[in-house]
Amino acid sequence: MNNPGKSQRVSTVSTISVSGEPEHSSKVRVLLVEDHPITRQGLKALVNQQLNLEVCGETDSATDAVELVAQLRPNIVVADVSLKNASGLDLTKLLKERYPELPVLVVSMHDEALFAERALRAGAMGYVMKQEAGEKIVTAIQQLIRGELYLSNKMKERVLHRFVSKKSDGMVFAMDTLSHREMEVFQLIGNGYSTRQIAEKLNLSSKTIDSYREHLKLKLGLDSGADLMRHAIQWARAEVAV
Repeated sequence: MNNPGKSQRVSTVSTISVSGEPEHSSKVRVLLVEDHPITRQGLKALVNQQLNLEVCGETDSATDAVELVAQLRPNIVVADVSLKNASGLDLTKLLKERYPELPVLVVSMHDEALFAERALRAGAMGYVMKQEAGEKIVTAIQQLIRGELYLSNKMKERVLHRFVSKKSDGMVFAMDTLSHREMEVFQLIGNGYSTRQIAEKLNLSSKTIDSYREHLKLKLGLDSGADLMRHAIQWARAEVAV
């Protein structure tokens, strides 16, 4: 029984030790890495309803996730983009370095236009928005364990568009250096929001948004606010075009 005073990692490990010899299970073993308890429990129930899947462990911590992968030997990891002590993308990169054959499915509340490509370049084999129906998450897991990638149809088209577009390669990879918040600001600039409107939408001060604009120009190698706006609009239009 779970003890509210204990970490999710501890309760998970004790459950696994009771089940015994996990490597002999006929089911696909899924490790959940999600920092929202309600969402995590929902995912757990969804996965365990499938005849060929079982949750072998769960945690809200990227650090603990690395330890659990070594201990529990999951067949697939389902990780949120936002975690307590690191991003899910950083976790994905680390897991792909240590366990190249381990498929990682990234889930997030963030728009796929912001993070799907970044997740793939980090080493993930799929990306699903949490707003999607539960069956799509299950479908994604099933595809990954068959060695297939999973993206929405819109994102498949967009990724193909990026790969065949020579003019945007530098910008695409520069985007990987942006933080989550910088990506949000960049997208809003591309959608025509003013500094004041962005500040109101993100519940930040205009001065803070100005600072983000400066960070964006520096990271993307742009000389002026006009250059930033032009590139942001081009990025936004590319998303709509595909």
